[in-house]
Amino acid sequence: MSDFDALQRAVEASAHARRSETRQCETLLTALYQALRQASGPGLPLNNVAMEPLHDPAQRLRPMPLGSFHAAWFRLGLCEVLVRVRRDGSGYLGEYGLNAQFRLAVGSDAETQALARELLRTLTQLYADQPPEKWTN
Repeated sequence: MSDFDALQRAVEASAHARRSETRQCETLLTALYQALRQASGPGLPLNNVAMEPLHDPAQRLRPMPLGSFHAAWFRLGLCEVLVRVRRDGSGYLGEYGLNAQFRLAVGSDAETQALARELLRTLTQLYADQPPEKWTN
């Protein structure tokens, strides 16, 4: 078997696991979108919240290998934030904004709602308290 054939078999062999991981990460991103829409409390959905899934801009391979980040832009009124998430064992590991990180044990509704509140508080603090010269990319 040639090296090329070995690569094709390896990519094909992991296809099912990659699709499953992609669905799980996309489900978490969608749950975060729903939690952000409910940030005003029950029965008061925010209409100026939108989600735009995309291929992770830092990803340099397609198809993405297992353990890769999945990403979405979240439009929160006048602000947009990129959220990246990947599977980490039985949980999730992610990042958003300039340098904020999070870990979710299972991605439950309670965890996702807490993450939505944390994300909003972090961005509020960033825009309210920190002068632009201290922002880093």
